[in-house]
Amino acid sequence: MSIDLDLLDGGIAVITLNRPEQRNALDAAHYEALSEAWIRVRDDDAIRVAVVTGAGDRVFSAGADLKSWIGRETPLSDLWLTQKGQLLNRGLEIWKPVIAALNGHCLAGGMTLMLATDVRVCAEHVTFALSEVKRGIIAANGGTQRLLGQLPHAIAMEMLLTGDAIDAAAAARFGLVNKVVPAARLMDEALAIARRIAANAPLAVQAAKELALRSNEGGLAAGLRFEQFVQQILRHTEDAIEGRTAFAEKRPPRFQGR
Repeated sequence: MSIDLDLLDGGIAVITLNRPEQRNALDAAHYEALSEAWIRVRDDDAIRVAVVTGAGDRVFSAGADLKSWIGRETPLSDLWLTQKGQLLNRGLEIWKPVIAALNGHCLAGGMTLMLATDVRVCAEHVTFALSEVKRGIIAANGGTQRLLGQLPHAIAMEMLLTGDAIDAAAAARFGLVNKVVPAARLMDEALAIARRIAANAPLAVQAAKELALRSNEGGLAAGLRFEQFVQQILRHTEDAIEGRTAFAEKRPPRFQGR
């Protein structure tokens, strides 16, 4: 029972929520371990892309293990410890791409985690639901903040307010996931995308992700200006020189993230 992080060849990290007997739901200890895994992805230069998945074939994650949190008291002052136990979906800034390989149902906090990823591949039997309102709470950790930007307004509001699920076909139709594949092919598809990303220049990939995600924060004019500054910096990196040289020499580039 753990949060596993395996580093594969090519700079691909695979994070597995490994608690299938509890529907890959997370108690406080597992949330802490997941936070540590995300921080390693952020800080380890050997990692270029991360894939997050769940153990088993039933549930990607059901989010918080509610039984472990019932009656748990935390001081109100914790509300202002905004950098404590940071998670991908809680505000931790990770500019390396993150791919979700959704092996099973994507529920509550599992779905808010998925909403913070960049590319998603899911098995055919997966369903998606933010069912928190059925338990008297809300879809926190980004559920109320990200869903309307990733689904049509009416569909997102129906999910938030009813807590009802949509299936994989609907998720693909609405653009919530990139691919729906047979379960046996799930990791192969996710890793194939990860390899394609990892083959690109790491600094340029991270810059592209940050620019894209920050585009709604300051308006178009500020975004275009920020783009210019970043592009000017990237043009003089060793990777940019290698990219031009490899193109001229008709060979694959060997990017080093410098």
